[in-house]
Amino acid sequence: MAKPIAIYMRVSTKAQDLRSQEADLKAWAKGQRTPVVWFRDKFSGKTMERPGWAKLMAAVERGEISAICCWRLDRLGRTAKGLTALFADLAARKVNLVSIKDGIDLATPAGRMLANVLAGLAQYETEVRGERILAGIAAAKAEGKRWGGRKPGTRVRLTVEKERTIKAMKKAGESIAAISRALDLSRTTVYKALE
Repeated sequence: MAKPIAIYMRVSTKAQDLRSQEADLKAWAKGQRTPVVWFRDKFSGKTMERPGWAKLMAAVERGEISAICCWRLDRLGRTAKGLTALFADLAARKVNLVSIKDGIDLATPAGRMLANVLAGLAQYETEVRGERILAGIAAAKAEGKRWGGRKPGTRVRLTVEKERTIKAMKKAGESIAAISRALDLSRTTVYKALE
């Protein structure tokens, strides 16, 4: 039996939705004769250390994956260094990479060249976005606007119901990590609710 193709989807925040990528990737997968396995992340692209990506790369390292398909190259990562290292690693392992929206296939010389150009552009976009954010923060501070944090006494995500649930789960012996995952709250918020 042929090794499966890994399909990878990523969005940067939990508030974002994977559906925009999923439709195109499902259509692409239907045209493949090889079985596919899906990996998903809701995590920043600035780091290659993401849970779904870690599982995918562990499967690659075990020799279980023949190729990786993504919607766009920037879904894999946003640093040129991380992406070019990934391209080299996949080539050494003879694992192809396909980006359907970018029209990239690392099995071809043109695909490898285009992938490296787009990796540099992804890095550039990230750096420019960071500069704009810092400029906006500086402008807001110069106008005397409060930046960061929240007004004292407000609750952003911790409702009274969630606080009760946290205390009940802790009393039942659940770990802080399990409570945090179950309620989609940070561990810090869980600890604060238990104080």
